[in-house]
Amino acid sequence: MEDVGETAVVEKERPEAGPMDAIIKPTVGLVCTSDVHTVHGAIGERENLTLGHEVVGVVEEVGEAVEDFEPGDRVAVGAITPDWNSEAAQDGHPSQSNGALGGWKFANVKDGTFAEYAHINDADGNLAHIPDGVTDHEAVYTADMLSTGFAGAENADIPMGGTVAVFAQGPVGMMATKGAELQGAGRIIAVETVENRKELAREYGATDIVDFQDGDPVEQIMELTDGEGVDASIEALGADETFQDCIRATKPGGTFSNVGYHGEGEFRHVPREEWGVGMAEIDIVTDLCPGGRLRIRRLLNLLEQGKVDPTKMTTHEFDFEDIETAFEMMDTKEDDIIKPLIHFD
Repeated sequence: MEDVGETAVVEKERPEAGPMDAIIKPTVGLVCTSDVHTVHGAIGERENLTLGHEVVGVVEEVGEAVEDFEPGDRVAVGAITPDWNSEAAQDGHPSQSNGALGGWKFANVKDGTFAEYAHINDADGNLAHIPDGVTDHEAVYTADMLSTGFAGAENADIPMGGTVAVFAQGPVGMMATKGAELQGAGRIIAVETVENRKELAREYGATDIVDFQDGDPVEQIMELTDGEGVDASIEALGADETFQDCIRATKPGGTFSNVGYHGEGEFRHVPREEWGVGMAEIDIVTDLCPGGRLRIRRLLNLLEQGKVDPTKMTTHEFDFEDIETAFEMMDTKEDDIIKPLIHFD
């Protein structure tokens, strides 16, 4: 990202590792819509910033204080790389280390991972070894999509056999749908209009599809639930309208879990009456993609045991030299793209 609205491929100096850091050589990566939001100015002005936060690779170098990794190790790294000695981490909120969203470093406050080499802070806490039975293609989804989507379901407090609505079936929404299934949801209502995303949502566990082009999605959800609403709703788009819809669709005492990236507008609006004029006991829970070795290792375990196959979301593949094309397609959603896989070698 050269500036807001401008991207280019450039030459930079190879990063250096501090005592607790590592340098990895990426093998495969994914382009995320969050990168598109960033280029469009969602987090403010940025100049000469390397994009990307979803890669796996091979360790190239480690600092002298790194104990658990060495050159040649095949590793996954979370999109969020907290400072594990921070007060926020010790208080149970590592993604917010040293300030709001402070664990989000790649393509925010430091160069990201769309490069021949990437710098990883606090390597022992933020890298995870990839099991032999897991491919790089599978493992790269643990960086963000699996972790964020599953967090949406985990935070939704879905009762066993309960009902949940997942607004938007992009990659995060699909993984929220799958996470809801793994959490024991009895009914999963996916809100989506794009046909290939509808199909995948069903494969990942959606029992019902609500198409917002067929009418008000909340009215359709109410019809499906006999006017009760859902036990939990998950916002996976990042828009004011879907934010409001989640509250409108959630029954009193339920939970609204937000994992959408709200990159536009100054405010999000709460529908007053459906919120019970502030007293309907609807919990609004937010999260930034959980990172860290334990989190990634657990997600890799799900992959190794065949509990989820995120590679179904990969609709396109590109060589690293063609990454600008992949990025443009993610911006326009051309050719029904869902996730483009980038090959660095």
